[in-house]
Amino acid sequence: MCAAVLDEYCGSVFWNASYLNREDPDLPVCVEQTVLVWIPLGFLWLCAPWHLMPLCRRTQVGTKHLSKLYLCKQLVVSLLLLTAIAALAVTLGEDYGPDNDAPSTSKHPAVNYVNPVLYAVSWILLLLCQEGVRRRQGAVDSATLFLFWFLLILCDIFPFQTLLREALGKVRERTCNHHISTPAVNIIHFRFYPQNPEAGAPFLSRITFNWFNSMVMKGYKLPLVQEDMWELSEADSTAHINQCFQHFMQPELAAARRRLQNKMRKNPDKNRDKAQDVKEDGKEKKKKKDKKEEEQNYPNSWLITTIYKTFKGVLIESAIFKLLQDLLAFVSPQLLKLMVSFTQDKSRHTWEGYLYAVLLFSVAILQSLFLQQYFQRCFVLGMKVRTAIMAAVYKKALLVSNDTRKESTVGETVNLMSADAQRFNDVTNFIHLLWSCPLQIILSIAFLWLELGPSVLAGLAVMVLMVPVNGLLATKARKIQIENMKYKDKRLKIINEILNGIKILKLYAWEPSFQTQVESIRGQELKVMKTFAYLTSVSTFIFSCAPALVSLATFAVFVGVSSENVLTAEKAFTSISLFNILRFPLAMLPMLIAAIVQTTVSRKRLEKFLGGDDLENDLVQHDPSFSMFTISIHSCNSCVCFVDLTLDIKPGRLVAVVGAVGSGKSSLISALLGEMHSSKGLINIQGSLAFVPQQAWIQNATLRDNILFGSLHEERRLQEVIQACALAPDLELLAAGDLTEIGEKGINLSGGQKQRVSLARAVYSQADIYLLDDPLSAVDSHVGKHLFDKVIGPNGLLRYKTRILVTHSVSFLPYVDEIVVLKDGVVSEVGTYKSLQTSRGAFSEVLNLYAGEQNNRSHSESGNYFLIILECKVHSMFVCLLHLLSPFPSVRLRKNSSLRKAKDDGESKKGQRLIEKETMETGRVKFSVYLQYLRAMGWGYSVMVFVVYFIQNIAFIGQNLWLSDWTNDAVDFQNMTYPTSKRDTRVGVFGALGVAQGLFVFLGTLLLANASVDASRIMHSELLNNILRVPMLFFDTTPIGRVVNRFAKDIFTIDEAIPQSFRSWIMCLLGVLGTLFVICLATPFFTIIIIPLALIYYFVQRFYIATSRQLRRLDSVSRSPIYSHFGETVSGLSVIRAYNHQERFLKHNEITIDENLKNVYPWIVSNRWLAIRLEFLGNLVVFFAALFAVVSRNSLNSGLVGLSISYALNVTQTLNWLVRMTSELETNIVAVERVSEYTKLENEAKWITDTRLPKNWPEEGRLQFEDYKVRYRPGLDLVLHGITCDIGSTEKIGIVGRTGAGKSSLTNSLFRIVEAAEGRILLDNIDISTIGLHDLRNNLTIIPQDPVLFSGTLRMNLDPFDKFTDEDLWRVLELSHLKDYVAGLQEKLEHEVTEGGENLSVGQRQLLCLARALLRKSRILILDEATAAVDLETDNLIQNTISKEFSHCTVLTIAHRLHSIMDNSRIMVLDAGKIVEFDTPSNLLEKKGHFYAMAKDAGITRENVTTL
Repeated sequence: MCAAVLDEYCGSVFWNASYLNREDPDLPVCVEQTVLVWIPLGFLWLCAPWHLMPLCRRTQVGTKHLSKLYLCKQLVVSLLLLTAIAALAVTLGEDYGPDNDAPSTSKHPAVNYVNPVLYAVSWILLLLCQEGVRRRQGAVDSATLFLFWFLLILCDIFPFQTLLREALGKVRERTCNHHISTPAVNIIHFRFYPQNPEAGAPFLSRITFNWFNSMVMKGYKLPLVQEDMWELSEADSTAHINQCFQHFMQPELAAARRRLQNKMRKNPDKNRDKAQDVKEDGKEKKKKKDKKEEEQNYPNSWLITTIYKTFKGVLIESAIFKLLQDLLAFVSPQLLKLMVSFTQDKSRHTWEGYLYAVLLFSVAILQSLFLQQYFQRCFVLGMKVRTAIMAAVYKKALLVSNDTRKESTVGETVNLMSADAQRFNDVTNFIHLLWSCPLQIILSIAFLWLELGPSVLAGLAVMVLMVPVNGLLATKARKIQIENMKYKDKRLKIINEILNGIKILKLYAWEPSFQTQVESIRGQELKVMKTFAYLTSVSTFIFSCAPALVSLATFAVFVGVSSENVLTAEKAFTSISLFNILRFPLAMLPMLIAAIVQTTVSRKRLEKFLGGDDLENDLVQHDPSFSMFTISIHSCNSCVCFVDLTLDIKPGRLVAVVGAVGSGKSSLISALLGEMHSSKGLINIQGSLAFVPQQAWIQNATLRDNILFGSLHEERRLQEVIQACALAPDLELLAAGDLTEIGEKGINLSGGQKQRVSLARAVYSQADIYLLDDPLSAVDSHVGKHLFDKVIGPNGLLRYKTRILVTHSVSFLPYVDEIVVLKDGVVSEVGTYKSLQTSRGAFSEVLNLYAGEQNNRSHSESGNYFLIILECKVHSMFVCLLHLLSPFPSVRLRKNSSLRKAKDDGESKKGQRLIEKETMETGRVKFSVYLQYLRAMGWGYSVMVFVVYFIQNIAFIGQNLWLSDWTNDAVDFQNMTYPTSKRDTRVGVFGALGVAQGLFVFLGTLLLANASVDASRIMHSELLNNILRVPMLFFDTTPIGRVVNRFAKDIFTIDEAIPQSFRSWIMCLLGVLGTLFVICLATPFFTIIIIPLALIYYFVQRFYIATSRQLRRLDSVSRSPIYSHFGETVSGLSVIRAYNHQERFLKHNEITIDENLKNVYPWIVSNRWLAIRLEFLGNLVVFFAALFAVVSRNSLNSGLVGLSISYALNVTQTLNWLVRMTSELETNIVAVERVSEYTKLENEAKWITDTRLPKNWPEEGRLQFEDYKVRYRPGLDLVLHGITCDIGSTEKIGIVGRTGAGKSSLTNSLFRIVEAAEGRILLDNIDISTIGLHDLRNNLTIIPQDPVLFSGTLRMNLDPFDKFTDEDLWRVLELSHLKDYVAGLQEKLEHEVTEGGENLSVGQRQLLCLARALLRKSRILILDEATAAVDLETDNLIQNTISKEFSHCTVLTIAHRLHSIMDNSRIMVLDAGKIVEFDTPSNLLEKKGHFYAMAKDAGITRENVTTL
């Protein structure tokens, strides 16, 4: 019916099958005039409304200028419009013109009127659409219009060739004009595009990633550097991603918290019982409790929904592409089936074969395009998820309450940012496989059923059996993975501590003890890894057997069920290519499940951290109307609690807070900063705060940036502050003045300098209220006096500000307005110095006790938020009344203009760079690096692995050749019964070859597992061994983050990524070679094509690898600063919060992550750029395999055709994987390169040499310096200029001098932390440079300036080598006045010290260091300002202990407070690296030289000395 209407409409037959049934087929004219016209025009009409929308808007959206390209397009379309009108006119003229005398029957059919009208309307529509595109914001061109032109060309090919055929007969110009003009237009539309990166890239360039060419070319010519990277688009920037993520995260998290509260409300009894159990059973229950708590006590299951809501747009887009690609994947096997049947039936027309070849090619191309778009979106999504998590973790770290912060160490928190965020990134890349794999499996089975009927069920049964086995392996793997993470955390925590306390380790010669600790944890970690690798090899075995077993079961059942069933080439190879499709989802699903399982662990860790409590914002009020308030601050997890503390401070006063160690002075400061929990009451503060912590926090930036701390740079104010804080002389010593870069944790400043920079930062900030937590303890007495006079005191810069000064320094107390005396968390007295002296309270007792030394004390005590009171058994309540008023309640002086950087930032280039930029290898990874890895694996293993995989591949090819031979039986035994014996042989051999493959893969994987664990062990121990032996100088100039990165990221890569990519690489390489071999075997013609293809392939991959590898390296290098900055932020949290600079640090973090993303994004695109080109090559292989099969179909049997094409269909993926694996291997092997770079660092001298020392050396303890000179680095100035002196046995020497005079350098030289430039040091007449470092350091004892403790037991901190008995340890604890404290602890000597000793006060840490020294009993003792952090009584005790216990030793004391050394036998005064005075104290005072001036500053006179 329909056909008849169309016949009439066209005036000719619509369809006639005979057109196709000949050697040169053609389509009827009617089809060309209807269907082929309607398809493109219909498409245009459907898409037009979308393009016309911008034209309907009233407001003009910034119309872009009219480009030449746009005008050309519009001109061409206008011409086409004219041709359409002309065609209509011609038709009308011919039918109704004046010269038309013919009878009306020969009028033109309706189609000749309708088509020109259709075209005319369409061209007008197109003109409007193109204008619409021009007006659309950010659009370059339109994908739909491109597709329209493409369809138009495609559909015009047939009419065009029809016209050509006719034109050879008679010329018919009418329709010709239109058809000839169309292709010309399209050429215009395909060309003319400006090749700039993505934002301006046209459609064709976007789908083929051509816009990336410029980067690839640049990367091939020169190694890429950070400056070559393109700016990120707004949507990819950290700020934008984080904003979206937070927008969805807040409500989700709030909901989760509500769920948690309801849960807790429902079963409070349970919790109570649990607590009871724990109390009773103590330790045994602890583990169980932890597990339970982990499950319940934090808001959970909100992270995944947040991620989904934030990124659902991209997720849906990528899902559509994936679906299209999956469906297209099943078209190829059907085409293969048609192809095979075509080769079997010699009577069919050749053009059918060519058509199938072209169709195979087209389907493959479409598949590639969809797949790459899907991957691009998924990988970008992965990148965004990682970014969102990193930004969220950083933001949380700035807000997190102290309890939550104490739960995880800095190392663990950094791990959340690095490892856990990466896990999410990896899973997101492949998340769609969760639904795509089952879909592919179902479709494959459906198509297989059509081929082989119910016998597919046999194969299916085999697959179903695999699932539980997998499940079992996955759960096992999960357990192992959790254990692995635990060891990793533990190892990184120790390594972090080693690197932070490396100087102490060197001074005490403790490296071997810590090395064994790390090695033992590493040993356990490797054991777990090996188990994991064995599990993997079992699952690999199952998987490599799976396809073989599945096809074996299916074919065996198929031929066994009935003798009718004969395996033909069509059936066999269609099934094989379907099985090949099936292989991917079957292999991926378990891997994906395992990855998801790993991510679940990460998810829990992240939810726990991100769901933790924030600081209570309402603890500190800012209400001007209040005058007095009560507060109760109690800290829930420490024994320190204040009791009823009431305090009222008026504006502009200087208030001193004094008290013994552990009386709660620092806790008071923490409370004022709002860093504690309040149980009742509150604090009211008016005005902005500045805070100087007890232990200065310095950033890795220039000195100027440290002082400005984000404020605007005003030169006059800066100079004023520098002068007041006594920094001017220090700046003269620094090469670049205030632009000198300061290392991490202020490593290249002395303790006093750090403290003064910290004070300068506070003064510069111009806040209203200053909280000074004992800033004067770390500086020399005369500098302390200067700071008090010029900055803090009644005449200092801050005289009009409110100042709260925690101090031990009795000498400053007369000058303060008010003194608050704390005792056990209670304010025992408040008043002026005079009133307190007369009141005869606790304060006056202390004063009388120390009347003799009143003028020169400046001690301090612990600076951690929670202090420990020894006697405290009960959590007492503590109420405190605090009220701080600023002199200017209404005016905020300090502006938060923290985002603008100082303008003359560029000048620091001239400054001295301390931290060198991380070096980065460029160019190809040297072959030697691969050899190094293979050597670490062991040559025997390496060769065996390769051979085993090779044999496996031979078995695979053999199996398929056997199958192709088997299918030929169908031809040989046509119309005959198929012999059973023959059938059994066929099935048997096929099965045996399949199982052999599996076994060889299993063997190979097993060997590789052992080899790679060996390699991991060797690489890690070489790295650790060397890092512990590099000189101190290396750690001063290398950020810790960079070294940790080697132990974390790079070792992780060597452990897990390299073995994986190595295995995949071997399998892919052999797979590709095998495929090419089979195709050449089937169609020898193919060898001609191999060479050009191989050349193209080689060039593409060389281009790609050069760029990709460098991008990966840039990624590694730009990642370190993220972690460094994060670590720095966490350690300086209280300072950042006090100054209210969270926003600025968030911004800085965003910039740092963005720098990293600028490398990650091009890397993702480079993979797509490569893949699309390689897949095109693979598609060409398919095309040529099919083409040659058509050409030589008369000489081929159908079995081989099927074999070669089904192999070719597989090669695309394998080729792609091969380059990816080559590149991934090269990328990952960079880790080996980076690790080996650190194993080749120059070491310090040998730890133990052949020079054996006398048994009790040094017996006398006599020290001689002979013209001793030293410099810290080659090329720097000398620090000590020819020191010569002789120190007799048991002499007590005091060493004084202002900061930077070379006091610490002297001790460093004694321990050979720095080696001599000239001269020598003799110890009991032995030149110390001739003996091993450990021989030397074990025989010297130092009590260092910063008391560094390591996490572990108290016993380990005192005696890491277990040399001493318990009696020895208790004896030294008694001598260092810690015995009562330790005896009062539940676990005594086994008491766990937290990271950095945070659960002890600074004073207690200092006493522990004294105990260490007492244990060593060496003849030489060096005290480095050892009593800077204890109160007066404790100090007295320490001094007595030292003078009694070390009376037989030579003691060198580096003193900041002269009082402690006035009883020494001699005093050495250093200035600028020279000894300027060296004599007894009384003689020096008589001389009236340097020492006299210092003593005068400190208020020491001849009389004081005589009384002593």
